[in-house]
Amino acid sequence: MKRVVRKVVAGMVTATAATAGAGAAFAPAAHAQDQAPQAPAQQAPAAEAAQPSGQVIRRVVVEGNQRIEASTVTSYLAVRPGDPFDPERIDLSIKTLFATNLFADVQIEQRDSDLVVRVIENPIINRVIFEGLRSMSEDNLTDEVQARPRSVFTPARAQQDVQRILEVYRRSGRFAAQVTPQVRELEQNRVDLIFDIDEGPVTGVREINFIGNDRYSDRKLRDQIVTNESRWWNFFDSNDNYDPDRLEYDREQLRQFYTDRGYADFRVVSAVAELTPDQQDFFITFTVDEGVRYNFGTVRVQTELDRVPAEVLRAAIPIREGDLFKGSLIEDSIDAMNYVAGTVGYANVDIRPRVERNPATQTVDLVFEVNEGPRVFIERIDIVGNSRTLDRVIRREMRVAEGDSFNRILLDRSRSRIRALGFFKNVEIEEQPGSQPDRSAVQVRVEEDSTGELAFAAGYSSQESLLFDVSYSERNLRGRGQFLRLRASTSSLRQQYDLRFTEPRFLGREMTAGFDLFSLRTDFSQQSSFTNQSTGLGLRVGFPLTERTGLFLNYSLLHDDTDIANLLIDHDENASTAPIDQCDPANINRPLLCAQEGTFLTSVLGYSFNWDRRNDVVEPTRGFNLQLSQDVAGLGGDVHYLRTELQGGIYRGLFPGITASARLSSGYIFGWDDDEVRINDRFFKGGSSFRGFDLAGVGPRLITVVTDENNVVQDTIYGDALGGNAFAITTFELTFPLGLPESFGLSAAAFADIGWLGILDEGSRQSNVFRSPSTGSDYSVFNTYVNDAMAMRGSAGVSVYWDSPFGPVQFDFAQPFAREDYDRTETFRFSTRRSF
Repeated sequence: MKRVVRKVVAGMVTATAATAGAGAAFAPAAHAQDQAPQAPAQQAPAAEAAQPSGQVIRRVVVEGNQRIEASTVTSYLAVRPGDPFDPERIDLSIKTLFATNLFADVQIEQRDSDLVVRVIENPIINRVIFEGLRSMSEDNLTDEVQARPRSVFTPARAQQDVQRILEVYRRSGRFAAQVTPQVRELEQNRVDLIFDIDEGPVTGVREINFIGNDRYSDRKLRDQIVTNESRWWNFFDSNDNYDPDRLEYDREQLRQFYTDRGYADFRVVSAVAELTPDQQDFFITFTVDEGVRYNFGTVRVQTELDRVPAEVLRAAIPIREGDLFKGSLIEDSIDAMNYVAGTVGYANVDIRPRVERNPATQTVDLVFEVNEGPRVFIERIDIVGNSRTLDRVIRREMRVAEGDSFNRILLDRSRSRIRALGFFKNVEIEEQPGSQPDRSAVQVRVEEDSTGELAFAAGYSSQESLLFDVSYSERNLRGRGQFLRLRASTSSLRQQYDLRFTEPRFLGREMTAGFDLFSLRTDFSQQSSFTNQSTGLGLRVGFPLTERTGLFLNYSLLHDDTDIANLLIDHDENASTAPIDQCDPANINRPLLCAQEGTFLTSVLGYSFNWDRRNDVVEPTRGFNLQLSQDVAGLGGDVHYLRTELQGGIYRGLFPGITASARLSSGYIFGWDDDEVRINDRFFKGGSSFRGFDLAGVGPRLITVVTDENNVVQDTIYGDALGGNAFAITTFELTFPLGLPESFGLSAAAFADIGWLGILDEGSRQSNVFRSPSTGSDYSVFNTYVNDAMAMRGSAGVSVYWDSPFGPVQFDFAQPFAREDYDRTETFRFSTRRSF
């Protein structure tokens, strides 16, 4: 006697993006013995197989299995040897085996006293192939589908992957895309799974219309939403196709726009997308109900907090009675009160705003109920997304630890510290439920950024022409947070080579340490008639004093070789130009700089104090920073001076994307132990430090007035820049977006630089008069003096920042509005760097 129970699997059919939401049907597949529609009819005899009373299963026999062990198959059965032939338990066994997705077909039959389980295993996927790709990359689709090489193939899973692929195309605006799954059978029960894709055209947005908008025009409302109308010239725009998910976001954008302008009752009645007759585009129509405009009424705070009176919390709320209603100010008020409560030790505060509309007076009354929330502890801290950076590098910046009380203020500060590392594009800290109500998990989600950088810089000036700079730096060496930089720079003014390394956690403590090796050759022969070769090393160590302050110590040992340039003079009209050693002791016109020629050893010990109160180190919109540094030379070596520098800035966000800042940079150096400040230790400003002026383009300068034998001025020669012992430069800057699509990567800043440079030692300001060599009665008198007027300089201009495909580029356009005749200007400068 033989009874059979069987289930068969349906086949796969083509699916399209237009029908993706409705689900896809499977066409019945033919079986080797029976057709699928006959399967239900064969299930009835299975019940008859168990009719003989008292008959039990002697053994279970598995047939047809290739990869899967027989013991694995029997482990899914609901019957065992010795059990009776029960049709219900046998049917449950069939369903259980199919639920494993390991089998394409399952048959259970009774053969005398044996229970025979005959299976056909699902094949193993050899490869997953995408055909017909044009706009999508294979990597994009591979990340979406669940089918993987060496996984089990089932038609149901393949059809689910079809829906996922269609969803990807739908989000990109290709609603006409079609996906046909195909199977190529191979030996050893393997298959290649092929997705044959017809992408179809991009479905654009022909028109966006609004109904019910009386206060604002359609054009104004279109500017508030993300979806754009398709235009042939907007080939960079990626938001001009229809996306239902984006449409939901647009509804929220409209709600925020209206509620921030007093319309507390505003709602989007409907958002309808209709396909055009040619099936190429969509018409999108928003129906809105604007309502009436409200003002803020009374604002009250009710609290049970002991350490924070209601009056203090009310003072932190940026809402005043009679002001125009703005929905975003309610969220701002909650954040402000959370911050105030956090500063006095309340880690968890429950703030519930109660909004009471008064249509008769068109006012909105607010009541903020502020109570201490339940005490919640941090159960664990999860770091997600750090594919390169080690966990401990991120965890050591956290201001909370596992087991601490949950504190939003400390978490926000932790986020700022992690962002300040400069290793990540984005940092988000989210609270997630813990294993118990009084426990919470903190997830730190980061997105790795390029920390290696191959930088190129180029500039152009009226005096120096082109300069070139190349450097390699790695801010996150081996994912440990270490900093390494190799730099080579060359121009007509300088050749620089240096190696810099910093360990942010020296000896496992909250202490930075590092060293520098450098060689710098400065050629100021055209600007100041000297060249200098400086070679040395430096050691650095730093540690925090408080959360916002730090102290850094440094020591440098330098070997300087200063050379005064030769002077080229024409002795007469017929003779060729010949170099003359200005520092020859026999030269009666020997310049004062000659006293600084030679080799010197400089031993410098210094410190730097930092105070940073900015809300964000990368893009500050609030707060200030201050840095004071001092270096003393003379603890050994040949040079003695004390140098002091002060730098700082104040930042204020005016509007979203618009930030105003004021920065100050100043310094003063003086010699001690009867030493004057050598020229290569003075301050030289210009170029990037004072836009609009050339490098060493401002400050004291050697001026020679040429007169004839009758004391008539024949020429004025603006000679060497001498630098200065003191300077102060203030920069006012306003950064703003250019209003272009974000994909362009363009922003700008308007700036004004104002400052001065001057003050020289007495021995560097002496004048000199000499008469040119001549054998006749005609001769010239050269009256050389130093102009150290300390006049105020100023420049204004625009900087344009471009996040280009090959790295960030900065263009500076500047025009001096206050200058001296002898200053040297630079109206354009650009720089670029390449990250990896």
